[in-house]
Amino acid sequence: MAGSVGTRNRSPTRTASSDLLPVRRDGAPAMLKIARTREEQRGASILQWYAGEGAVRVLEIDGSALLLERVRSDQSLAATSKSGRDDAATRILCAAVRTLHRTRRSATAVRPYSARCVVPSTRVSRSSAARTVEVGGPRAAGRHARGHSAAWDIHHDNVLHDRERGWLAIDPKGLLGERTFDYTNIFCNPDLETATSPTVFSRRLDVVPDESKIDRERLLRWVFAYAGLSASWCMEDDDRGGVAWRLAIVEIASREVRVR
Repeated sequence: MAGSVGTRNRSPTRTASSDLLPVRRDGAPAMLKIARTREEQRGASILQWYAGEGAVRVLEIDGSALLLERVRSDQSLAATSKSGRDDAATRILCAAVRTLHRTRRSATAVRPYSARCVVPSTRVSRSSAARTVEVGGPRAAGRHARGHSAAWDIHHDNVLHDRERGWLAIDPKGLLGERTFDYTNIFCNPDLETATSPTVFSRRLDVVPDESKIDRERLLRWVFAYAGLSASWCMEDDDRGGVAWRLAIVEIASREVRVR
């Protein structure tokens, strides 16, 4: 990578899919990310395409190594939600999704989506534990302009606030599918108590359709399907707590379906 990059003896943070290390590049704070999965590598290409619009900027890519601007978030959406202001946090998340979904003529001219950085989001449903939801399809990439989008992992810890640039998303998944998908994980976060509160869930069913202009019933069924799919992923990871958490959301969503 170009320029001088220093670590100051920090240790990397290891996640299930990547390694993260706060660094400084030519004196400026940055984040070095080493992608260890194809999903994360696709996400790096998507981030580069967004060119900093509603998302963190990519400073450089070298193979599986990604150098990002480091956002020193001065606000927490999780804390906002848990302090009794969940409506405010939900509206911010929805605004972030709208920014990510809007047409980008300048970015498209520089680096359009390609088969190398996006895949139809039907593939995420091929879990061995459950066949829960199918979105998009083999021709999803060609239908992007007609209501499909590149999926992100939108939740309270993946949208960070920068004092100068506002709210920025950090974790694209490089999947193409119906835009509703990007609103579903809001209902599964930021923690068990909040996400499984029937009152909070019901309020989100008012706020998200208002902000996204997505039909409430369609959104509800997507949340039901996504929570079930997420539970199946937790089963495969032997995460019993995660399974219980997601199935509780499935139950709440199913009750809402019956009520409506």
